Amino acid sequence: MGRKRKGGARRPTRSRHTGRLTGTVRITDTGAFVESSEGEFRLTQRGVREAMNGDTVTFSLHRGPGGQMRAVVESTVSRVTEVLVGTYDVAGPLGVVRPLDTRVRQDFFVLPRDGSAAACGVQPGDIVSARIVSYPTRYESGVVTIERRIGSSDAPDLGIQCVMARYDLADGYPRAAVDEARGYALDIDAALADPLRRDIRERFAITIDPIDARDFDDAISVERTPEGGWKLGVHIADVSHYVPWESHVDLEARRRATSVYLADRVLPMLPEELSCELCSLKPDVDRLAFTVDIELDRRGRVRGHTAYPSVIRSRVRTDYDAVDVLLADGIDDARADDAERARAACERASRCGVDLPAFLRDADALAQARREIRRRRGSIDFETVEVHALLDETGLPERIVTRERTRATSLVEEAMLLANECVAGWLADRGLDAAYRVHEAPSPDELSAAAKTLAGIGAIDRAVAAGIRAGDPSAIEQAVVASHDTGFAPLVNALLLRAMQRAVYRPHNAGHYALGAGAYCHFTSPIRRYPDLLVHRALKYQLALERLGRPRARERAGALVGSGDQALVRILPQLCRQSSAAERTADAAAHASQKVKVAQYYARRIGERFAGCVSWIDTMGAFVRLDDTGAEGLVRMSELGGNEWWDLDEDLLQLTGTATGRTLALGTRVVVEVIGANPVRGHVDFRLIHASRALH
Repeated sequence: MGRKRKGGARRPTRSRHTGRLTGTVRITDTGAFVESSEGEFRLTQRGVREAMNGDTVTFSLHRGPGGQMRAVVESTVSRVTEVLVGTYDVAGPLGVVRPLDTRVRQDFFVLPRDGSAAACGVQPGDIVSARIVSYPTRYESGVVTIERRIGSSDAPDLGIQCVMARYDLADGYPRAAVDEARGYALDIDAALADPLRRDIRERFAITIDPIDARDFDDAISVERTPEGGWKLGVHIADVSHYVPWESHVDLEARRRATSVYLADRVLPMLPEELSCELCSLKPDVDRLAFTVDIELDRRGRVRGHTAYPSVIRSRVRTDYDAVDVLLADGIDDARADDAERARAACERASRCGVDLPAFLRDADALAQARREIRRRRGSIDFETVEVHALLDETGLPERIVTRERTRATSLVEEAMLLANECVAGWLADRGLDAAYRVHEAPSPDELSAAAKTLAGIGAIDRAVAAGIRAGDPSAIEQAVVASHDTGFAPLVNALLLRAMQRAVYRPHNAGHYALGAGAYCHFTSPIRRYPDLLVHRALKYQLALERLGRPRARERAGALVGSGDQALVRILPQLCRQSSAAERTADAAAHASQKVKVAQYYARRIGERFAGCVSWIDTMGAFVRLDDTGAEGLVRMSELGGNEWWDLDEDLLQLTGTATGRTLALGTRVVVEVIGANPVRGHVDFRLIHASRALH
């Protein structure tokens, strides 16, 4: 237990060292940790020393109060941070850059002989991007040089610009790649001259995406079979037809590895000439695709599948909200704009002789059958809620909404999951190298910690806790399902998700724990993910080998998989590592950009009060998720009310006031007041007004 009062802490006493170990430093708003093969350890308050987030370090362990091991950095082995975003100021002859990223806990200096600030037109108070020249040590401060001025502290998109600079993300696209993309053209006759490609434009296909989507890389077609099963067609944009191996577009897409979806813009992996035009499966235009046809019985079991390049014509473009209206058969009760789009989609489908609501009901029934199959084999469906800011024309947040799984999103998700599994299984059965999506079993220690906390707060019983500790995915799924529609649901999902490993890309198949899949890959989004494009290429080349023979396959090899030292098979491990890292960066940047807009929204609501519940507790205080928007903010120790010390139980994640005995735990219902918001950092601060224990 650690005791906190108004942000202060008791210092742990040290005893008994261990030898030096090597690990990676992770600094968060909740503290600093070091990850190693021996486990994850919290760093002492002064144990971070000169290390920065992501650095590889040597460290030692010291036993503190209660027998818990704490780490101290001894030396830095390698650095990962190269660029900082911060506020520029002047201190005598020196320039000073104070990082906006709270994970960077040192100020950096610009030397007097460095004229970069003047060259960039930087004034005190400006936000800048600075490249590190020398890193801080125990004896010297770090030194930077200014690379560019981002803007003044009141620029409207400053927060997003800071996110982009922090994660080294660039807007725009290199001229050579754009010129190359503009040179591509659709030639249906030439495409159909390929004996592998099939013309299936007569089939009814539909795209279902978010209402604000600009690129459409997947379409589906569904038919019931005479036996009561389904024939599912999943049609994916054929990006590999246009983007040859090691072309300008390919090399830039490889470098980016993924599109990045920020709150106010998209940083696409491919030039818009491809992503939003030539490759996008727009309605009523011919498009080249890669199709997977899957035959399923009445219980949703796969009876066979075939993959081939195709030519398709999407007949209807609709969105999740409109589809949910049609599936609910509540078009007359829906919001006016949702109902209007639903009716328009039905009219377009009827011109093709298709009853769209019936089509969607068939697809929904298939999705339900597939979910049941995945459940029985041990797949885990976490219930996640995505907080999303809706912006006005100036980029300011008008409303904060949550995006959750619905029948419409599930309908599409199950079709894509199934196509990914079929393709991965086909590749794995042949022992082929490809960009497989691998998810390893979680660490027993992480699962045990989550089970202990959830059992301690009464969210799960002993039997389920024992199953979770044993790593049984059915027990994890049982905990998620049992907590649905209860106050425990956000806690169960958050804690168990934290215990999971992160899925990564690897050249060889090793299965997917959370999906309960023996083989899995990403095939369905080549417009926005480079690993999907790699899978398309590997699949196309193998199809050519098997159906056309080796001589004709070799004619295609250069454009698909390359040759020599830079062939796909040789550099695939590197591409998988790079794609995994880029995905982590993109996810973090997207989350940070939404936090910026959420903070902008609440900056206009200082003094207002909201109801919510405690979503997390650590040494900083209590994080609260608001009921109406799902947004999170922090009640710091000094804002918990009263003038008392607070004990933190790190196992139960509970705070107890030592004078009054008051407790704050995960799920505690609270009323908070907004007392501050920092849009640049993406922080919202609350003051606790009232707390109760109404959790069920």
